[in-house]
Amino acid sequence: MSSLSRACRVPLRLPAPWRSPRPFSSASGPTAKKSVPYQKTLQEEGRGSKEPSRPPPGSAQVVVVGGGSLGCQTTYHLAKMGLSDVLLLERDRLTSGTTWHTAGLLWQLRPSDVEVELLAHTRDVVSRDLPAETGLHTGWVENGGLFIASNKQRLDEYKRLMSLGKVYGVESHVLTPSQTKDLYPLMNTDDLYGTLYVPKDGTMDPAGTCSTLARAATARGATIIENCPVTGIQVRTDDFGVKRVHAVETAHGTIQTPCVVNCAGVWARALGRLAGVHVPLVAMHHAYVVTERIEGIQNMPNVRDHDASVYLRLQGDALSVGGYESNPIFWEEVSEKFAFGLFDLDWDVFMQHIEGAVNRVPVLEKTGIKSTVCGPESFTADHKPLMGEAPEVRGFFLGCGFNSAGMMLGGGCGRELAHWIIHGRPEKDMYGYDIRQRFHHSLTDNNRWMRERSHESYAKNYSVVFPHDEPLAGRNVRKDPLHEELLRQGCVFQERHGWERPGWFSPGGAAPVLDYDYYGAYGHERHRDYTYNRLLGDEYTFDFPPHHDIIKKECLTCRNALALFDMSYFGKFYLVGPEATKAADWLFSADVSKAPGSTVYTCMLNGRGGVESDLTVSRISPGTPGSPLAPAFEGDGYYLAIGGAVAQHNWSHITTVLQDMKFQCKLLDCSEELGMMSIQGPLSRAVLQEVLDTDLSNEAFPFSTHKITTAAGCQVRAMRLSFVGEMGWELHVPRADCVKVYRAVMQAGARHGIANAGYRAIDSLSIEKGYRHWHADLRPDDTPLEAGLAFTCKLKSSIPFLGREAVEAQKAKGIFRRLVCFTTEQKVPMFGLEAVWRDGQVVGHIRRADFGFAIDKTIAYGYIRDPAGGPVSLDFVKSGSYELERMGVTFPARAHTKSPFDPDNKRVKGFY
Repeated sequence: MSSLSRACRVPLRLPAPWRSPRPFSSASGPTAKKSVPYQKTLQEEGRGSKEPSRPPPGSAQVVVVGGGSLGCQTTYHLAKMGLSDVLLLERDRLTSGTTWHTAGLLWQLRPSDVEVELLAHTRDVVSRDLPAETGLHTGWVENGGLFIASNKQRLDEYKRLMSLGKVYGVESHVLTPSQTKDLYPLMNTDDLYGTLYVPKDGTMDPAGTCSTLARAATARGATIIENCPVTGIQVRTDDFGVKRVHAVETAHGTIQTPCVVNCAGVWARALGRLAGVHVPLVAMHHAYVVTERIEGIQNMPNVRDHDASVYLRLQGDALSVGGYESNPIFWEEVSEKFAFGLFDLDWDVFMQHIEGAVNRVPVLEKTGIKSTVCGPESFTADHKPLMGEAPEVRGFFLGCGFNSAGMMLGGGCGRELAHWIIHGRPEKDMYGYDIRQRFHHSLTDNNRWMRERSHESYAKNYSVVFPHDEPLAGRNVRKDPLHEELLRQGCVFQERHGWERPGWFSPGGAAPVLDYDYYGAYGHERHRDYTYNRLLGDEYTFDFPPHHDIIKKECLTCRNALALFDMSYFGKFYLVGPEATKAADWLFSADVSKAPGSTVYTCMLNGRGGVESDLTVSRISPGTPGSPLAPAFEGDGYYLAIGGAVAQHNWSHITTVLQDMKFQCKLLDCSEELGMMSIQGPLSRAVLQEVLDTDLSNEAFPFSTHKITTAAGCQVRAMRLSFVGEMGWELHVPRADCVKVYRAVMQAGARHGIANAGYRAIDSLSIEKGYRHWHADLRPDDTPLEAGLAFTCKLKSSIPFLGREAVEAQKAKGIFRRLVCFTTEQKVPMFGLEAVWRDGQVVGHIRRADFGFAIDKTIAYGYIRDPAGGPVSLDFVKSGSYELERMGVTFPARAHTKSPFDPDNKRVKGFY
């Protein structure tokens, strides 16, 4: 037996560089046996035969590969939704990969409304549904959860979670240090700022949960075969050139199937390679230790001390102690034979958690270590799971990369994945998990990018989630043509989808993003005097950031004179071909089949009427072969301009629809070949008239039109549009000409007070005008009618479009949730997730919030419901008395049915 106090005295030794595989053991620390702290595992049940538990069938509707938490949950939910011909294949025994050694914690509150819902379903499955269906106990223990705050910022974050929890009925309480001591007498509370207590958090038993899931799934007709590793995936190309899953190969037979679900955890990358699919995850060692018995610890809540990067899980009359270190060990060569296996614990790496644990529960200093648990886990670049249909192969789904949260998220994600497979899309907004949307195809097989981003996400897992934080890892992958020009002028860049896009402009000069230093881990020298990192750190607050006045100046310059926004990271696609108009009619909710020269703001919907995208679509005429600005094509053509952060999502959605409908047309991506700058403000016409070789009057160049013209001797496509509520034009420019055109505009605008502005200004200006941001106040689970975008739907025409029937049905039935704009008289920062109160009842939460500098008010948008279950009419919106709850404090708010800024839309039309 070794003790925690002895572990603390182990001398530090620099780990080997990450480029060299680490040994699985370290001789530098105390020893303890390797074993999981559960009374039962499924390893004992499976000793002996390595033959399949039953012969594989010749075919199945769905084959799930991997018998861990996600595989079992997905199989169970598929069967529960009525799909009985489901086959789960496990190469060894259920749970044998990473699930068997998991800590099994479940925390109900996360800084995401969707994740709160996913966690709630997991809790319902393990605590209620499975016991009711099977009569078996899953091992669920409801002992509560306690989040520790050692500073104001951390407690502010917890208060944000508490406010969101009220929307979903999750009980939580902010406790003082003395109240915390009463709840957890063994805890040191001397250095506490406060805590958040969630009484109904708890823990799950991996073997109990998965075996019960398997029992329930097979009772509904599913088949589970253990000791049956997959050796190959057959993929065939159909008559339209689309790759589709055809069969799964095993050593014991081939199974014909149109659908494979990759739930292989750490081994998911290897399984993906069998189908030609990139699975962007990395394998790491992840560890905890189990203590000897501790008197008085029984029935205590589980603890997360984020600032110490440690958790304390109740384990009967002992504790499991683990966390997220800054120098995790990568598992360089993932072994196919690894089952029910554990690594030797590397104390040099793990010991950083010990000091925090002993500080929080001092009795641990004299408590022995009963066992160590160090097993493999899979981690991703953004610390979110990989789910959905792979972009490379239709019918190949992912349910992997759960970042050590596969038990906790398993029930919610298993249900969504099952719905995805059966109905073609999930019920909830799973954009943040969807493999087709999150990463540009150039990133998913970029090992350096994956490694850097996965490391940073792991190391910062317990960091406070601040509104304006940015990654330091995996940067400078995609730069637009104005990058160096703007960097010299103090641009502070944000990272979106691999792109570096302008965030705001610092008067202090250049703030370049440097190569990733791994926060000093693995022998890397930490950057000193890192300006970009310092500027990020200055904004680690839930108050107004210190650069608030700089962003204010950018916004008001746009409102009063003009500003130039570099929007080159936008997705720029062409939809062309003989059936392009047929495809456009079906894809886009608005009527875009107008004369060349027109530009239309529109949505794309899914079959349930949810908004998959909002974008602009411009009808174009054929141009010159090889030209990115005006390409040659036969038939009809449309130019699509889409926010760069969601460009991959749009590409995937459109591609899927074109394949499913078999339209004879092509989607071309010219995002890298074209730059895009937007010049907005009351003086934009005066300045651009000096640069563009065309008449910019209202009569000659009306709003929502476009034309090819010349700027500084270069051919450009000018569009009269605005995303900030001002008169302005976008210039779409071939990459090689961008700097020349930019300099010409800035020179012409100098005497008019032109300024660069970034996306922080766009966020403020657009919310002030009431323009929607997709995936903030507009998501796949929101409809145009709910979001106030009915005008984008061609319901007065007879033209069918995807989602039309659902929208018409909702219109006839009534709208039961509605997006509402709120303002507060008190100047208080809000960022989203605040609870909305109406007449003393919680009716929703804020999706998006910012400060509007022209109206000098906080602006927030959120969807509200009628607690009585009735439709949410405009009269309902107007008649209520509202408050917005921020961190447990409510602020009187006013509801608006029109934009509080320029509600008559005069400015975008040039009337000032």
